[in-house]
Amino acid sequence: MAELLLHSLSEFGEIVLAVLETAGARKVVEVGSEYGTMTRLLAAYVAERGGSLTAIDPAPSPEARALFEASPAAELIEKPSLEALEGLAADAYLVDGDHNYHTVLRESRLIWEATRRAGKPFLVFYHDVGWPWGRRDLYYDPERIPAADRRPFTWDHGVVPGESGVVEGGFRGEGGWACALTEGGPRNGVLTAIEDFVPGKEESLAWAAIPAVFGLGVLFERNAPWSKAVETLLVPYHQNPLLARLEQNRLECYLRVIEWQDRYDAEHVA
Repeated sequence: MAELLLHSLSEFGEIVLAVLETAGARKVVEVGSEYGTMTRLLAAYVAERGGSLTAIDPAPSPEARALFEASPAAELIEKPSLEALEGLAADAYLVDGDHNYHTVLRESRLIWEATRRAGKPFLVFYHDVGWPWGRRDLYYDPERIPAADRRPFTWDHGVVPGESGVVEGGFRGEGGWACALTEGGPRNGVLTAIEDFVPGKEESLAWAAIPAVFGLGVLFERNAPWSKAVETLLVPYHQNPLLARLEQNRLECYLRVIEWQDRYDAEHVA
């Protein structure tokens, strides 16, 4: 059923590439390459501009690995992001890896420190700032998260909009990921991590959020020479109510398909 669900950061490809072009970004870092769909777009972008792409993924898919073998402008670092990001300065970053508070907060801090040392404007794209991972942790490998920062989680249950707990069925990882048992509260979710990163930097950073395909957030330097042009580009999408309604409808339709599939399996699969 995965082909029914738009979920990749590449669905924002036109917007992301337009922002990169507007900012004059040539050196790009991607956290999380999954099947390489966004990686392919980024590799082509940097190659055309004589730039470079560094992707960070501790367990890249064969499809993603093949892209790096074919692209001299792209480099793959097979380490967890919190090991690989330290000191890695770039013009822009795409954060789409482990969608939990602990990881995203520390990724943001590492990127901030790297850009400060290099004298580069801060420009970061964050995927999954909307439902379900904006306010609920997801763990691909819970053991990587310190126990003090790891919320009680489940591999077996799912989530549905409007339910702060977990349910039988619903949107679930089926062994691919675990999720926190509860939504909301402190230190929980991608958006919460970004909000906790920003204090003390409010005068330096601007924020835009696109409420589609699980949510894309863009956090960028207010005083960068390109900031006004990027703001103009993003404003029509920022918290756009039509996009938000379409996203809500999309999720409701997909969850209904899951419900029908679960009912069929219960009745016909031994």
